[in-house]
Amino acid sequence: MSTPPVGVPTCYRHSDRETWIRCQRCERPICPDCMREASVGFQCPDCVAEGRASMRQAKTAYGGGPSSNPALTSIVLIVINAAVWVAITASGGGASRLAEWLALRTRGFCLDSDSILVTTEAACKAGASSRWIPGVHDGAYWEMVTALFTHVQPLHLGFNMLALWFLGPQLEHVLGRARFLALYFLSGVAGSVAVYWLSGGFGGTVGASGAVFGLMGALVVIATKIGANPQQLLMWIGINVVLTFTLPNVSWQGHFGGLVGGAAVAAVLVFAPKERRTAVQVGGLSAIGAVLVVATVLRTLTLT
Repeated sequence: MSTPPVGVPTCYRHSDRETWIRCQRCERPICPDCMREASVGFQCPDCVAEGRASMRQAKTAYGGGPSSNPALTSIVLIVINAAVWVAITASGGGASRLAEWLALRTRGFCLDSDSILVTTEAACKAGASSRWIPGVHDGAYWEMVTALFTHVQPLHLGFNMLALWFLGPQLEHVLGRARFLALYFLSGVAGSVAVYWLSGGFGGTVGASGAVFGLMGALVVIATKIGANPQQLLMWIGINVVLTFTLPNVSWQGHFGGLVGGAAVAAVLVFAPKERRTAVQVGGLSAIGAVLVVATVLRTLTLT
């Protein structure tokens, strides 16, 4: 390996290589292997890395990082819902023990020879032929979330997933993945809280409808913010509201709670002041989450 003559510039990364090319930013000599093409001339690897680190990251209109594939999150949610439905169908459908543990119920009960017994879990399990069906009031708080992924009827699953497929990518494109997920889950839990407060009896509530209605409410808020005409969206919501009160076994409580929750979450996201947007959004969403938790606890304490 030859050594360049004294006084001849060498690459700052390879001292044995003679070069007369310099980095356009730091002016250090660079050899052909270290040259990185820039808008004008060449730059060294260190300056290129420094420029990338200091470059302002692209963001959506409301602060979230843009998704390279805005449909991906919706696809994952659809796959999870479909997988849960397959598991429930394979284990007995409406009579599935899995469905009993995932569905949202205000309070638990004891099922003994197809008769509903209002008792405690311990007393129920003492019976030889009885089994306990859990409810939120009795500590099954997981149902507030698991119900969002639970479907028994294929048409119910199909309608909800079709709506998610149409609405989800649009919202993720505008909000970014993290904010879209926050919108989806807070809307769904808001629907569950409404069911917990406003529904009675021992029937189970299932489905992603609360979260889907939340996406509808969010789109109305965003359309209002940007000055778009939400007439078609409002018409779609109106049709779904009519179906809610005309079709049997539809939880109007979950739909109503999800719609209000989604609108509230979207309002926090899109009306947060630009100069402190992230802080206001995090604080606002945390406050909504706290309200939902407090409402759940209050319902548990006051339910007789």
